[in-house]
Amino acid sequence: MSQSLAGLRVLEIGTFVSAPYCGKLFAGYGAEVIKIEPPGGDIARTHGPFKDGVPNPETSALFLYLNTGKKSVELDLGTPAGRDAFMRLAATADVVIENYRPADLRALGITYEALRAVNPRLVLVSITAFGQEGPYADFHANNLVAFAMGGHMFITGTPEGGPLKNGGYQADYQGGLNGFSAGMLAVLAAERDGLGQHVDISIQHCMAPIVEAGIPYYSYMGRWSGVRRGNHMASFIGIYPCQDGHLGIHIMPRNWKPFTDAIGRPDLFDDPRFVTQAARTVNNDDLMAEFYAWAAGETKREVYERAGRMRAPIAFVHTMKDLMESPQLNARAFLTRIDHPVAGEATYPGPPWWMGPDGWQAGRAPLLGEHTEEVLAGVATAAFPATAAGGGE
Repeated sequence: MSQSLAGLRVLEIGTFVSAPYCGKLFAGYGAEVIKIEPPGGDIARTHGPFKDGVPNPETSALFLYLNTGKKSVELDLGTPAGRDAFMRLAATADVVIENYRPADLRALGITYEALRAVNPRLVLVSITAFGQEGPYADFHANNLVAFAMGGHMFITGTPEGGPLKNGGYQADYQGGLNGFSAGMLAVLAAERDGLGQHVDISIQHCMAPIVEAGIPYYSYMGRWSGVRRGNHMASFIGIYPCQDGHLGIHIMPRNWKPFTDAIGRPDLFDDPRFVTQAARTVNNDDLMAEFYAWAAGETKREVYERAGRMRAPIAFVHTMKDLMESPQLNARAFLTRIDHPVAGEATYPGPPWWMGPDGWQAGRAPLLGEHTEEVLAGVATAAFPATAAGGGE
């Protein structure tokens, strides 16, 4: 059985995280993804950590992860020759992914109108901080700005410490994930109608709808009813340090008995201070003190296994080592060893969703410009519409 996206050609002119993650998903599920890198390469190549701690554009862990299974073509889109080569490639492609500021892409002459002129079926996926229009459209922004402007930092943090950003580049990854989903919808529409479209992904749009029900709550009441609670929404919903890490609990009323049994404190079940969820809320500090004392004497895996047997709502916070050693992830063959001619062999995460044993291809990331000659030779003599010769807008 062939991979789901086999036969699809995708051009990626994005850098760093959002557009490359979108391209990674296309490549993983079988599309031919041609990554157009500027002279010197994607800026992610300069982002550590590097193999053996030595900066090398071929061994950036971030770049290697985001660009598995792609081809690399080194091309200067700021030159007439580079733009001409790119437009010839676009005439053969199904999708173009980019994450330039709208003004920067216009300056290159690579507009949707110019692309449509050479390939009416082409889908252009643009992933930007604020979208293609509006007062912020051409503002520079980064992952932290996206967290802040999308509302997530407002609900994340502690009461005394103020807003916090979540770890990693999660806002950028949301842009890439939504770009892939929307891009595939546009590809299906192009198959049906014979016409492509410009998919406009605003990372602010991606973040604002997933602040739980914050916006509707505010609309109904004229205020936000929540509170930043850090690691503890309440004593019975929170994170507690144990001997070798951290334990997470989320006790609903129906879980109270198995939980008290699992932690070896059946006396808490009938304690008048904690006998109902309302009572546990009123006596929150007392119960939190009990849980801190209990967790301090536990080891994370032992208590997790015991809790599983007793159906108690306790888990442990996985470190990166825990993820790599996870029996669940390894049973599902989620982790894959990939070899690279410069960086060597390393373990990579697998696909975000399962589509059968052959649904995901785990190819290595390309060397800078590795496929330039191969790819450009294929379009050097291709017929090219006269409309492509102009400079765009």
